[in-house]
Amino acid sequence: QVQLMESGGGSVQAGGSLTLSCVANGYTYSYCMGWFRQDPGKEREVVAAIYTGDSSTEYADSVKGRFTISRDRLKNTLILQMNSLTSEDTAMYYCAAGPLRRGGYCGLNFVFDYWGQGTQVTVSS
Repeated sequence: QVQLMESGGGSVQAGGSLTLSCVANGYTYSYCMGWFRQDPGKEREVVAAIYTGDSSTEYADSVKGRFTISRDRLKNTLILQMNSLTSEDTAMYYCAAGPLRRGGYCGLNFVFDYWGQGTQVTVSS
């Protein structure tokens, strides 16, 4: 069982930056972890994923070059650095995690087992 708690959301002007954090309470080695977002009326979108075993990453095209996913291993914390934000990035952001089983792939299509409560990001133009 892994509990996840996000923080760092807020309001920012277009072009600005925010850093989201997700503290994991539980064992997350050899896990796939990721960030999702959802705005009312839109489909949920996975924006980035990282495999904790080797820190390999994958990004959605919509955030590639602007967002960076990373993990602080000592603090067991997942981080999403978001730069050059636009109004299109406004959404509730969730972190998620799940064990990567033998033969599995950690990427944007991974099926996660654990979810956080979310943190709101609002970008004004």
